[in-house]
Amino acid sequence: MSNKRSKRYEKAAALVEESKTYSLDEAAALLKKFPAPKFDGTITISANLGVDPRKSDQMVRGSVALPHGTGKKIKVIVFASGDAAKAAQDAGADEVGFEDLIKKVQDGYVDFDAAIATPDAMTEVRKVARVLGPRGLMPNPKTGTVTDDTAKAVSAVKAGRIDYKIDKNANIAAAVGKLSFSEAQISENAGALIESLVKAKPASAKGNYIQNVTLSASMLPGLKLEPSLYTI
Repeated sequence: MSNKRSKRYEKAAALVEESKTYSLDEAAALLKKFPAPKFDGTITISANLGVDPRKSDQMVRGSVALPHGTGKKIKVIVFASGDAAKAAQDAGADEVGFEDLIKKVQDGYVDFDAAIATPDAMTEVRKVARVLGPRGLMPNPKTGTVTDDTAKAVSAVKAGRIDYKIDKNANIAAAVGKLSFSEAQISENAGALIESLVKAKPASAKGNYIQNVTLSASMLPGLKLEPSLYTI
């Protein structure tokens, strides 16, 4: 199988100084100079953390409101009944239900970007943890997705709040916008996520917490960011 890169990638890579680390503004400006793909590529922040994900007190997860949203239409479902269900519907949730919605998820429905639940619905929602958990869709109080204020939660997710969580290799990757965004929008969204990551440092984490951070866009080379942005 050939590892040959596309001409577009090669042209972009030629603009990258390999040994350089970039400020957010420099990285955003360079991304905009790359020969763009024919679609509106997703911009991603990837980070490697100096924590042990096997230890529960070193699990890093959280959420952050991106100042300029993700550039993607977010599909949100809500597990709720009564007034909380109506509030979620009024706030623009794409699907609201309780036992019927849990059954739908049990049967394989995962065509959504975020799930919210009221605290009293969680006993039943845990029955679909095997479906939602591996996809990062399980409602969680730490990310504001288990709440009685379903309207506020739906509005926050729709406006561009994203959740993040380390994987088994202590890596985090999260979308922070689209290539069509302005340099300032890219820089501000990426900065908001990095700031949130820094604040999420577990008290038990020793040594260098954030090892490195890269800003990249679909099918284009990544740019290593300046350590001063995330050194604690």
